[in-house]
Amino acid sequence: MSWMLLIVEPRGQRALRSEEQGRGLYQRMLDYGEHLQQQGLLLASNSLREAATRVQRRGGRPQLVDGPFTESKELVGGFYLIDCESREQALQIAAACPAAEWASVEVREVAPCYE
Repeated sequence: MSWMLLIVEPRGQRALRSEEQGRGLYQRMLDYGEHLQQQGLLLASNSLREAATRVQRRGGRPQLVDGPFTESKELVGGFYLIDCESREQALQIAAACPAAEWASVEVREVAPCYE
């Protein structure tokens, strides 16, 4: 089964860290990904910038809205896509993620949208 671990962090939190602190946390996340890779669990991972653009098509025309989005108190700061045996294993892997110390790790099974 594939699972997406979404790193959901408070908006503005990154700006409170020094560059050295940010680089240290980032390295911990890279090390965690490497650990998952060595175990054969990691399919993909990456961090995401805070800025985003939302795309919607209304009346046949695309509408673009640039973020950050003021109505949102949180942002998806990154992800790990893993393949493991069960929900319980995915939750254990998420609990070991360093980001769980300063953010939330949302665990979602990858599945067709009609299920």
